[in-house]
Amino acid sequence: MLLERFFRPRSATAAGRALYAAAVARSRNPALYGALAAPDTVEGRFEIYTLHVVLLLDRLRGQGAAASDVSQALFDTYVKALDHALREMGVGDLSVGKKMRRLGEAFYGRVKSYAAAFEILPDVEPLRALLVRTVYAEAEDAPVDALIAHVLAERDALLARPTESLIAGDAGWAAP
Repeated sequence: MLLERFFRPRSATAAGRALYAAAVARSRNPALYGALAAPDTVEGRFEIYTLHVVLLLDRLRGQGAAASDVSQALFDTYVKALDHALREMGVGDLSVGKKMRRLGEAFYGRVKSYAAAFEILPDVEPLRALLVRTVYAEAEDAPVDALIAHVLAERDALLARPTESLIAGDAGWAAP
């Protein structure tokens, strides 16, 4: 099984990369930074970008070996892109490892928190608290309800997609 993970089929890698590209494109939607008031900062973009990756990982969880391979490829692509972005921002080689560790811890924390929030839907209070704490970083008067609606619409659209579509690398996000 370990060798199968290490030697993941090329199609899983390609699908993971395609889903990653879809998450990046979706996280660049100007409405997220305009009408939904996500901060257009490095931190704000990290949170929105991570949210969309987490939504994809959440949808693929528990869907079998092929979905697991695609999830791993998505995660691997995400990590490589973060590393590349840090280096492009001028973070020195000696500091990249420390920063990547902190980002990895943040990512895993987000995955657990979103999973817990999704598990108790339709109660949106844990999701609200998470979005306020992460995306809005305690900002005053943030349109949290609108972002909750966006997250739930994205999640519902992903849940409505056949797993095979996602395994093929087609995210199929909700309409903008």
